[in-house]
Formats: sequence, structure tokens, C-alpha cells
Amino acid sequence: MSNSMSPPGDKMKKVLCWASEYLREHPEKTRREVFEEAEVRFDLSPFECEFLNKHFVADQTC
Repeated sequence: MSNSMSPPGDKMKKVLCWASEYLREHPEKTRREVFEEAEVRFDLSPFECEFLNKHFVADQTC
């Protein structure tokens, strides 16, 4: 699914847009569930997964 010709941040932008839309459409889902699905759907690297978990999942008080 990944396009090697895309700029490095392009995939993360797609992940965040997808996750935002998915959370809006499925309010019963937690951020953790959505980002776990995104990790598989977008074939994220361990570094990308760690970034998402640190910045978008770990702190769900926002």
C-alpha cells in the first residue's frame, strides 16, 4: 500500500486523516483501537507506531 515515491511525511498525513475520519464515524471506538488498525492498514514501521502511540494514543485527555 505504501508508495516509495511519496515524501516521508505523506503516509503519516494519510494515517492521521483516516484516523480522524474513522473516529468521527465510529465514536464508540477508542483512539487505541483505531490506531492499532491503522498500524496494520498502512503497514507502519515500529518508529511510526511509537510516534502515534506517544502523541495520539497515550494521552486521551484531549
